[in-house]
Amino acid sequence: MIKLSRVRCAYRTLANRANLGDVNNEMVRTAYSTWLLLATLLAVLPFNPLPAFALDNTIKISTEHSNNLGVTLGNLAPVTQVPVLYAPAKIVVPPTQEYIVSASQAGLVMKLNAAIGDKVKQGEVLATVNSSDLLSMQRLYLKASSELMLGEIAYLRDKKLFDEGVIPERRWQETHSQYNALLSETNEHKQLLEIAGMTNNEIEQLKKTRHLSGLLNIRSPITGVVMERMIVAGARIDSLTPLYRIANFDELWLEINIPQERIGQIKIGDKVLMEKPATETQELEQRKAAQAIPVTAHITLLGQSVNPENQTILVRAIIKGAQADVRPGQRINTQIIQPHNRPVFTVPNTAIAQQEGKAFVFVQIPEGFRAIPITVIGKQAEEATISGEFTGTETIAVKGAVALKANWLGLGSGE
Repeated sequence: MIKLSRVRCAYRTLANRANLGDVNNEMVRTAYSTWLLLATLLAVLPFNPLPAFALDNTIKISTEHSNNLGVTLGNLAPVTQVPVLYAPAKIVVPPTQEYIVSASQAGLVMKLNAAIGDKVKQGEVLATVNSSDLLSMQRLYLKASSELMLGEIAYLRDKKLFDEGVIPERRWQETHSQYNALLSETNEHKQLLEIAGMTNNEIEQLKKTRHLSGLLNIRSPITGVVMERMIVAGARIDSLTPLYRIANFDELWLEINIPQERIGQIKIGDKVLMEKPATETQELEQRKAAQAIPVTAHITLLGQSVNPENQTILVRAIIKGAQADVRPGQRINTQIIQPHNRPVFTVPNTAIAQQEGKAFVFVQIPEGFRAIPITVIGKQAEEATISGEFTGTETIAVKGAVALKANWLGLGSGE
């Protein structure tokens, strides 16, 4: 830009020459007026350089010079899945995998065989209860069983007499009906013993020995882990008093809280990655990259109501198979992943240059580099997922993008 001081200096020089007779004074004054007007216009009008995007996207730079600038080359890493969003979640046990073990009869708790955290198998004895009600049930079963034996003898006798024509059909029907009633009553008492907790082997042993016992074994209905113990030995309990809570971890649920404005981005079947909790040492070191747990889940349910307290919607994902890295009740950070229908790639964050709100990466060409516009889909730790006009075989500058940007905008030299 021409400064007014320089114009005045030039005028004084011309004036001195005019005094010496080199030029006409009127001519000097005319030249000075012209220069003064030009300098004033240049001072008032703003200087607008050409926008960077109007420049040629090609950066002509030698390999030696790019190496001196600290430019490091790398390849695009294609990916088929893209992170959508992060959200907190809680691991819970499905209701179909959780059981409350209770005593079917009132009595005195004699023994407890399982503690919190113990692994138990289906049918394993968890507790023993001494119950007087069980004695009454066994007595009634033995009585019904004895009456059934007598009824069966009468049934077989009358059946033979009826076949031989000795007795009328009406008597045979009465005997048959009485036998069926005794059979139903015996089955009823047997099923009551099964509901009380006795096994088929124990009932057969009772029928064979006819020895009554008030000791009732409480067994685990499933194979799982004891989550809670609700009673102590020596306590007197009523019927249906809960004793244990047991859960099977072969299937777990992730309950994810999604902001209501982002629920439209989530779909049934989306993959969910879980972040490994940081240790105290990692927290002190301010861990940069989150570590993923080698466990994946898939979304199976999108909630239909919004939590009024935090304006989030519950999304459920299922974790299949027994897992050692996650536990019920654990709160964990999750990342929802979706397949992408267009070619996308991951690059280091250092490979991306920003200019006037747009993002670029620098692709190597024989003349140097070319700035290619990209769309940043998402970022995770020190990497970004991008899309653009790529074939996937390009070599890009993964470091030194700042220096290349300076050369591109004319702030550096490509020589």
